[in-house]
Amino acid sequence: MEIQKILVTSKLHHKLKTLIESFDIAKEFRFLPEDQVSKEDYEWADTFVGFRPTPNFEFGNIKWVHSLAAGVDSFMKLDWNKDVLLTRTIDVFGPKMSQYCLSYILQDAQLHEQFSNLQRERKWEFHIPKSLEEQKVVIYGTGEIGGYIGKTLSSLGMKVYGVSMSGEQKPFFEKVVTLHNAHTILDQTDWVIGVLPSTNETQSIINESTFMNLKGAGFINVGRGATVSDVDLVNALQSGNVRKAILDVFSIEPLPATSELWEMTNVTITPHISAVTLPIDGVKCFVDTLTKLDNDEAVKNKVVIDKGY
Repeated sequence: MEIQKILVTSKLHHKLKTLIESFDIAKEFRFLPEDQVSKEDYEWADTFVGFRPTPNFEFGNIKWVHSLAAGVDSFMKLDWNKDVLLTRTIDVFGPKMSQYCLSYILQDAQLHEQFSNLQRERKWEFHIPKSLEEQKVVIYGTGEIGGYIGKTLSSLGMKVYGVSMSGEQKPFFEKVVTLHNAHTILDQTDWVIGVLPSTNETQSIINESTFMNLKGAGFINVGRGATVSDVDLVNALQSGNVRKAILDVFSIEPLPATSELWEMTNVTITPHISAVTLPIDGVKCFVDTLTKLDNDEAVKNKVVIDKGY
């Protein structure tokens, strides 16, 4: 693919300009804030780079779009021109999300909250921490990020199972099943981790039918909020099917102040920070993808439009 004119848009366009220019790329660039992009810019450019489409996005002469973020939900809302290549930033989110999930699993296993409460009460009570080797985790989503989380947790001795659209078996997983067969591996699991993308097929896919199979499991969601039924999750937290939830993503963000999740003592809320996309992360992936396209090499971060990821 021949790329010559690249339009980069973001509130951070000055920062992106500095980073991209440090790579000394022999292309023409325009760096603009999202609200200053014009129809003429889309007619000029053959490439669009940004975290999301601009409000007045149009394909114009664009033949390649690169999302500086891992998620492409906002681009999928467009009436996509299938002649246009869509790529996304990869390879940086797996380690970050793994550390996020592991931190809460270890906090739970080592009884941090329990010992903190005892300390405040000046009580010396003997409780034995849980061993990770004795615990089972089911990960919804076994792609790049879910696979990395699976690798991290399995390396520490946890029994890792996966759920995916295809059910394709993956390294580091004891077993992977399809979404339709998820109930077959949910028995006696200690943790369920959601890493699914938001697509037409995954809307509220983690719901009552999932939670009814759990008996006091912990639940972590670092995928997309829309993949979980909030109502069913609240019910599961109240019934005890889910004993605690660590939630980093929500169907509406910021999470409305009226949400009852804020007041639930067995819920931990973080503001979509499990894997923050730094400008340098997106730029490095963009430059690597550009190099491969210039050399007519295959790119592993291509989004399959029909799947939405």
